[in-house]
Amino acid sequence: MKRSRIMLAAATLGLCAFLTGSAGGQPAGGGKRSLGPRTIAPPAPVWIIASYDSAGRANMMTASWAGVCCSRPPCVAVSLREATYTYHCIMASEAFTVNIPSVDLAAAAAYAGTVSGRDTDKFAATGLTAVRSSLVNAPYLGECPLVLECRLVRTVELGLHTMFIGEIVDVKADELILGENGSPDPARHRAFVFSVGGYGFNEVGRTIGTVPELAGRYLGAD
Repeated sequence: MKRSRIMLAAATLGLCAFLTGSAGGQPAGGGKRSLGPRTIAPPAPVWIIASYDSAGRANMMTASWAGVCCSRPPCVAVSLREATYTYHCIMASEAFTVNIPSVDLAAAAAYAGTVSGRDTDKFAATGLTAVRSSLVNAPYLGECPLVLECRLVRTVELGLHTMFIGEIVDVKADELILGENGSPDPARHRAFVFSVGGYGFNEVGRTIGTVPELAGRYLGAD
């Protein structure tokens, strides 16, 4: 029994090392361990990318290799493998929406990133609503509290992934998640992030301070 537990623990540690890229890593300066050239930059956003395929069928896929890439014009970028169905959908429709879910949609987000839209209607499977955008040729999730409607402006082939850059045409938000300043309040939105390395989804935590407040600790020291 004891040997079995040791073997199980060793296997678990080996899996964690594989997922985090620490297997075979060497200690680096300052007590840090080198993990090698890997995409370990937690946390990563959890975005559900929705688009139409060439037949006009709504599809969605969860992606985390994504983020804001320009302020003027407002743009976001999401990187996808050519093997994904969403890659071909966006190439055909030249538009997509970014749907930023709250924690109650975590299971749907996990599912949307696990199965392929080639042979599965993910909207039917999850019971989520595909709402046709009136601004871009893409659907958005009716149940998602925050939506960015984007038109494709550029693609950049990077290697295994292609970066899709979309200009934000409009942002739609549920009134319930907006704060007093009219912007999404993290405490009301309850978004979540993806922690690379096998840790899964994690809810966005407490506020630690505004940028002026925190920067003031150093600015006021002069």
